Amino acid sequence: MCGRYQLLTKFINLPDLLKKDVPRGLSQNYEPQILIKPGSPILVLKNEGKTHTSIMLWGFISEWSKDPFDNTRPKPFNARSESVEEKKLFRASWRHKRCLIPASGFLEKGHLIGRKDSQTFWLGGLWNRWMSKEGCELESCCVLTTEPNDLVKQFHNRMPVIIPNGLEEEWICSVKNSQDLKALKPLMTKWDPEEWTAEPINKPNADQLSFL
Repeated sequence: MCGRYQLLTKFINLPDLLKKDVPRGLSQNYEPQILIKPGSPILVLKNEGKTHTSIMLWGFISEWSKDPFDNTRPKPFNARSESVEEKKLFRASWRHKRCLIPASGFLEKGHLIGRKDSQTFWLGGLWNRWMSKEGCELESCCVLTTEPNDLVKQFHNRMPVIIPNGLEEEWICSVKNSQDLKALKPLMTKWDPEEWTAEPINKPNADQLSFL
């Protein structure tokens, strides 16, 4: 499960890939965020012929949606990694629109889970583009989840997929065949918690930051 996360990294310290090609004005207007919720605009690294950073809504919107702003219809902020290949909603994005979401921690049951060295890490995700009849575009995304490791399972029965540093391009590039997709599946299994920590959030902030 991943329903709240943080990005407290200063712009200058963000991963180089994320700063390489950014939306206009991002470097001047960027601010660290202590609590990021579904429905928020978030930073996302993607590849459409080249790698660049985009700002997307966190909450997956299908291209066939009649009204992406209809809040009565669910917009999945998570997707189970085990079934994305089969589900109509996610199938095309799994093949062609995988993305990376930078984070410095994610929150669960009153605990902040992050790296022991406090470095930024990558949440593995999927993205999509909705277009209106008039040609307006809206990009959205969701975070992939997997079975929990020993650190996270004490709080929840799911955890976000974490893509290791150095495999960014491999993850976000569009693949040519099913064998290439199959090679990515090991990246979506539970990750080694050795270099990670789960710290309780002090009251009164714990209630504010916990998953709902």
